[in-house]
Amino acid sequence: MWRFDKSILSQFDFFSIILIIPLVLMSNWLIGEAVPVLAQKQMAYVGVAILAFLVIFFLPIRRMSWLIPLIYWFNIALLLAVEFFGHSRLGAQRWIEIPFINATIQPSEFVKPALILMLAYLINKNPPPLGGYRIGDFLRISFYILLPFILIVKEPDLGTALVLLLIGYGVLFFIGIYWKIVAAIVGAIFLLSPVVYKYGLHDYQKTRVKDFLSDKPSYHVQQSIIAIGSGGWSGKDKDEATQTQMKFLPIATSDFIFAFVVERTGFLGALGLILLYVMLILHLLSLAVFNKDYYIKVVTVAISFMIFIYMGVNISMTIGYAPVVGVPLPMFSYGGSSFLNFIILFAIMQNLITFRYKDMYDRSGTKSFM
Repeated sequence: MWRFDKSILSQFDFFSIILIIPLVLMSNWLIGEAVPVLAQKQMAYVGVAILAFLVIFFLPIRRMSWLIPLIYWFNIALLLAVEFFGHSRLGAQRWIEIPFINATIQPSEFVKPALILMLAYLINKNPPPLGGYRIGDFLRISFYILLPFILIVKEPDLGTALVLLLIGYGVLFFIGIYWKIVAAIVGAIFLLSPVVYKYGLHDYQKTRVKDFLSDKPSYHVQQSIIAIGSGGWSGKDKDEATQTQMKFLPIATSDFIFAFVVERTGFLGALGLILLYVMLILHLLSLAVFNKDYYIKVVTVAISFMIFIYMGVNISMTIGYAPVVGVPLPMFSYGGSSFLNFIILFAIMQNLITFRYKDMYDRSGTKSFM
């Protein structure tokens, strides 16, 4: 019979949950104002995510670590399936149809937690020596990062692929790499960037870069800047938020939701939202810095980098400081896949933190929580 162990409450990281809740509530309020039907769907996604959190939180992840490579390779197999059997939309082949239920999945979204867990598994098995990983270990771990990156780039989905690449190598740099390898990577980026732009990007991707560099921003960005500028100090009432209500602001519930936030709540609302993200990122980094456990280090720093990248790119995009790409505001933009991904990662993190001591497991190898 399972018994509840009150000691897990003393280890549980409540602060991250406290910071996530206002993000979810504010997001649902704004989405409900713009498109009420989408708010109902978003709450359904939240409900599914909570159930997923509870299931993953109570799994004996450390004792099931042998499954992590299988999960990683299963996700690689899904990406390969996209290559041969994928479903195309708007010129991109990113989805797989699920038979009999008339639905599709996007495997590139699910590979993110799989890669993060794989990195934690590899680094925990082979921690970095003094001075950081040397070239052999660096190349071996890089293989697991570059394989999904290449498969996702071919879809094409450069935005998701770059996020995956930045998270993977961000984790490696945080854990420790020999300084000569870091110097070589920085030099290679500067030397190869023009070649990648000329021969590696599709025409529509080059167009986005040109729109970003041009004197006049694209229509989407112009409308976003108008919405942000009209918000003032404390924002506008619902009926006066004309950029959103009159549909001038494109994709107001997802890609450009930050502009919607500023139009409705002004500078103060935008500042409050950014502060929530900053506190969450710093809190996660503190967990990574002050924990010696490599599973916790990798997962927490990966989530913090992921939030920083998504937030930075999304907000920069809405104010004209980054090319327009389909990167959502984390746990805020409308959409189920991205939100579920973040909640799954937080569930894994909470599991690793809460049950990190061996005495939290009973003799049979299962967690004792009821």
